[in-house]
Amino acid sequence: MQAKLRVAVIADFLEEGWPSMDCVAESLTDCLNTGARHDLSIELVRPRFLGSSLRHRAGVRLFNRFAVYPSWIARNRDRFDLFHIIDHSYSQLIHYLPKDRCIVTCHDLDTFKCLLEPHLEPRSIAFRAMAHRILGGFRSARRVICVSNATRDQVLHYGLVPPDRIKVIPNGVDPVYSAGPDREADAQIARMLEPHVNGGIAIMHVGSAIKRKRIDLLLEIFAALRLRLPGARLVRAGGPMSSEMRARADQLGVAAAIVELPMLDRRVLAAAYRRATCVLLPSDSEGFGLPVIEAMACGTPVVASDLPVLREVGGDAACYCPVGDIDAWVSTIAGVAARCAEHGPLASDRHARLIEQASKFSWTENATRTAEIYCEMANASFASA
Repeated sequence: MQAKLRVAVIADFLEEGWPSMDCVAESLTDCLNTGARHDLSIELVRPRFLGSSLRHRAGVRLFNRFAVYPSWIARNRDRFDLFHIIDHSYSQLIHYLPKDRCIVTCHDLDTFKCLLEPHLEPRSIAFRAMAHRILGGFRSARRVICVSNATRDQVLHYGLVPPDRIKVIPNGVDPVYSAGPDREADAQIARMLEPHVNGGIAIMHVGSAIKRKRIDLLLEIFAALRLRLPGARLVRAGGPMSSEMRARADQLGVAAAIVELPMLDRRVLAAAYRRATCVLLPSDSEGFGLPVIEAMACGTPVVASDLPVLREVGGDAACYCPVGDIDAWVSTIAGVAARCAEHGPLASDRHARLIEQASKFSWTENATRTAEIYCEMANASFASA
């Protein structure tokens, strides 16, 4: 009997606090392990993070990324035949692995922006050296999986990887995101939100507060919306705003109308989506946009920046506005809220289209296509041996 192909699915440290990256690693691993591929042995790799109580300090995080993780990889690499790095920003690990047996998933090019567009992202010499090492590992991977055509086009535009080494495999949406009720999760999010948002208009944003997410625009949009819809509330999930953004919310007079949720598990996040009037994604750059398909799978309307990648994901089910056009955003959101008020959120004209669009993105399909790459690489390796 032929031995199983041993694959390490290399995940981010949980302490990094990137729910989207955790979701990708865990969803892919679960689907591969529960599928019909008996020729694969899949293990999710995530070493113990040292100094977890100090995880918010940059030095501690860098030590774990550039010392702890490589050390673990060096000790354990003989246990595996292939290595799939789920987050391209961990590509420095490829320097410690056989490069012809490495796959990396590329979500966007943010990590490399200081090298690719230094005039737009000036960084210190030390930061650029770190980015250069990560990029060197990324470029040496045998295969690169891009989560969208837009991301692939960027990789090709900068000549980072030859076209024959790239495959586009979109992310999926977890089945937990659905329009159907979940009594326990629905009750939990109700306890969190009803003291702040009880039957009113809830505008939701899901994502971190990094620069490209444009929390500054989100606050401007919300402040302008409140002039038309004074009872509106903004619900944020995915990480707290910076002190600078909180100060800006105070200046705009909307701080009291913002509800910041703690990190939520997926079931409770799905329940939050279902309660929202609409979900906003005002980013000026995205690699995929998981909140778009998560919200749509829950039957919740989405208003997103008019970016090629978000149109690729949201199709004709989402609404799009130019980045920074506050009037367009306010008008579009108000229109969505009016339709929901007239017909009810689950009876809105977009409801079926939202769910249908989200259904095009499946972790099962993602896992099937990813497994094909694993087997292609293994066959090529055996043929050259």
